[in-house]
This record gives sequence, C-alpha cells and structure tokens, in this order.
Amino acid sequence: MNPTTGLQLLLVAGGAIAVAAVARRRGWPAPLLLVAAGLLVSPLVPPVPLDPELVLYVFLPPLLYSAALDSSYLRLREVTRHVALLSVGLVLVTMLAVGYVVHLMLPELPLAAAFALGAIIAPPDAVAAVAVGRRLGLPRRPLTILIGESLFNDATALTAYRVAIGAAVGGTVDLLDAVGEFVYAAAVGVAIGLALAFVSAWLFRHTRDSLVENTLMLLIPFAAYLAAESVHASGVISVVIVGLYLGHQMHLRGFGTRLLSTSVWKVADFFLETIVFALIGLQLVTVIQGVEGYGAGEVALYALVVFLVTVLVRFAWVFPTAYLLRLLGRGRPAAAPAHITVVSWAGMRGVVSLAAAFAIPESVEGRSMLLLLTFTTVIGTLLVQGLSFPVLIKRLGVSSERERYEDTLAEANAQQAALGAGLEVLERLTEKEGEPDEIRKQVIDQLREKSWRRTLAAWERLGGGTGRDGAETPSSLYRRLRREMLQAEREVFVRLRDERRLDDEVMREVMAQLDFEEAILER
Repeated sequence: MNPTTGLQLLLVAGGAIAVAAVARRRGWPAPLLLVAAGLLVSPLVPPVPLDPELVLYVFLPPLLYSAALDSSYLRLREVTRHVALLSVGLVLVTMLAVGYVVHLMLPELPLAAAFALGAIIAPPDAVAAVAVGRRLGLPRRPLTILIGESLFNDATALTAYRVAIGAAVGGTVDLLDAVGEFVYAAAVGVAIGLALAFVSAWLFRHTRDSLVENTLMLLIPFAAYLAAESVHASGVISVVIVGLYLGHQMHLRGFGTRLLSTSVWKVADFFLETIVFALIGLQLVTVIQGVEGYGAGEVALYALVVFLVTVLVRFAWVFPTAYLLRLLGRGRPAAAPAHITVVSWAGMRGVVSLAAAFAIPESVEGRSMLLLLTFTTVIGTLLVQGLSFPVLIKRLGVSSERERYEDTLAEANAQQAALGAGLEVLERLTEKEGEPDEIRKQVIDQLREKSWRRTLAAWERLGGGTGRDGAETPSSLYRRLRREMLQAEREVFVRLRDERRLDDEVMREVMAQLDFEEAILER
C-alpha cells in the first residue's frame, strides 16, 4: 500500500468515526448516515479505492466472527429451516431472476455475466437492519432469522459468483460441477471451522489468561477464513462455525476474558463498520466514470428495474416459504404476518456485494455496467429500505415489549434460584468452619445482603424500576446514591494524584475497582 492510499484510508476512517459519533448522539442509524455522507463527499475528494481483497480478507472475517460470537446457537437451531431457505434458496432464486432480467434488458451482456451480477447482489447485509431492529425493539425471532441469514448467505453467493465468473471467462459451465463445488465449499468450510474451534477451545482451557485469549480471538477469524479459502472452501462458513462454537462455549472462559471480549469486539465492530459503510458511498464517482456508451435515462431505467426485481423477489420468496413452514411446523407457533413483512423488507445490500463487483476480471464483457448496477442496487436498498425500515416497524406495531417482560421475569426467577444455591453454599461453609467471630459474622451478613439486593433488583425491574405511587425502589435509590459516592471518591483520588501524594499507577488500579463497581450498578 502506497502512502497516498494509506493517508486516504486514514482520512476516511477519521471522517467516518466523526459521522458515526453524530449519528449515535442523535439516535440515527449510523450505517445509513455514513453511506449518505460518502455519496455527498465523493464528487469533492479524490477517488478512494475499494480493494476487494481488503474487504474480503480484512473486513469480512472479523465482522462475521463477531456476529457469530454474539449470536445464539440454540436460537439459530430453532430457525434453521427459515435461515436455510433465505441463505441458500433465496440467494439462488435472486441470482436467476436478476440474471435473466438483466440479460433481457442487455442482450449484448453474456448470460453468465448477468448471472454473476445476480449472485453479487443476492446476499443482503443485515448489519443496518439488525442495528435498527435492535434499537426499535424488534422481536427476537425475526431478528434471529435476519442474523442467521446474514451469517450464511455470503457463502452461497460467493460460491455461485465464482461459478458464474468462471463461465463468463471460460465460456461454459457444468451444472453438476457447480453443485459439487458448492457442496465441497460448504462441507470443507464446516470441517475447517469445527477443527479450528476444537483447537482454540483446547488452547483456551490451558491458557487461562484473559489478555492472551482475547488476542488469540483476534487471530481466529483470519486463520479460519484463510485456511478455508486456501483449499477453495468457504471461508465465510468456516468463520461462522468457529464463532458460533466458541460463543456457545464462552461460559467456560474466565470472567476477565468475557468482559474484555465484549469490549474488544464492540470497538472492532464499530471501527470496521464505519469504514465499510463510508467506503460504499465514496465509490460514486469511480463507478459512474467507468460507464460509457449509455444515456443517463437508460442507465437509470436499468438500475430501477434491477432494484425492483431484487426487492420483489424477496417478497415473492419470503411470504410463500413462511406459510409453507407454518404447514410443516408440527405445532410450532406460526410467524405473524407483520414479522414476515419485516423480514421481507430487510433486504439491504452491503460492501460484500460491492467488493465482489470490483473483483470481476477486466476481461469480462460489460464489467463497468455490472459494477454500476451493483452500486445502484446497494445504495438503493440501503437508503430506500434502510430509511423506511424504522417507519415500517412502527407502523406494523412490531414490538418486543412482551418478550422483554418475559425475559425480566425469567431472570428474576433465575436470580431467585441462584440466590438459594449461593446461600446454601454460604451456610454449609459457615457450619463447616464453626461459630464465626464478630468480624466473620459481619462479612457473612454482607454477603447475604448483597445477594438479596441483586435478586430484589431483578424483581423490581418488572415494575419498571419504581415502587408504588411512582416512588423510587430501594435498589434504584441504592444505585443513585452509590454513583454519587463513587464520583466523590474518584475526585479525591485525582486530587491526591495531582498533589503527587498518589502515584499514577496506584490511581489507575483504584479507579479500575470503582469502574467495575459502577459497571455492576449499571447492570
């Protein structure tokens, strides 16, 4: 990478973080604002290159791994058929539909190249949809389906894309070979992911060091992706499998590993996503300059048709398959029509599609038009569907309020059971160690009180954190007063540090203790 490109990416990162900070402060969806900002700035700055290998080998693995790590294997298992129909069935149907329509509009474009375009724009990127859905309280089931789809659909699309590009360059394609390539990519990807997951779990069991374990976790997605891609398997599936496995086993790690892991991946996600969505918008000038021989109205018509086909095919697939699964549900609760509508509309495309389009070989006929149609579809879905997604959720009255109440009730019951287990151990240890002296008795009483307070807080949340007549509950009062005390304590430590009566290292240690206590209060 030359210094100019490095400086460009540094400026993009800085500007993207500033835009994302404004979006977070205002409560706006950051991905959409970043794309819009990129579109506005693109004509005013030198072209910023979007290197396909940078996206596929640097940005994609950690983003996939983080999403898989944070996902629920058990919840995904409950919606396996929904996810399979979307991540495999819908991707292939979209590829065929878009490919045939584009070939009809542009007969000079080879059918294989048109199918390559269909494969490129087939997989939605659910980052924006999930971010908005979580903020607006989208119920867990449709949210899980969207997450599962985004985890696995890239594998199908990238495999289909390789087959189509091979046909566009070589001129022929064998359907049986294509199916075999897909099965090989998926099976070997799963095998590599599981092998790396077992090796990683073994290492973690013998490490027991939160800093080392989280450093290893930063390497795992890249190792999984490169290992799979080096043998022409699916790096996407490999990364997702290892992420789901290790996420499901996270309870076996130490508390330090879990706390640090959450922080590490939040920062990584925020940093990578801001750059990725900004880069999407910044490709405007690069994409437009490459198209020649077509009028503006003609190009606009092609772009509109491809966008509409992409959106409508998703509706035409999601609704019938949802009702088909309802018939085959065997007593499982049926998906609400509002939930099906939300899933149908959550088809925003992302940077993987754009990276795949930029990776099309120069020898493929019509490459510039394929790149333009990919760009317009990505931008169209992000802005049109993305901006209207919150409105749709509110209009349909889709809410997770009942789920949140049930979650809080389940947590309160679990806290009660855990309290019983903890107190039972405390009583057993007390009896074993004999009659406690006054100091030991005070410590035991404090342990009992702390356990009861934590359990009481869970039950109080069922009432919204207020008591009768809107009065402040004991737990809320305790948290508010303790926060004020913690702030006063911090000020004393800082003052003593400034007066050189306390070393910086000592101050950081005691500050960390106060910070952990405040984090517990926030929980």
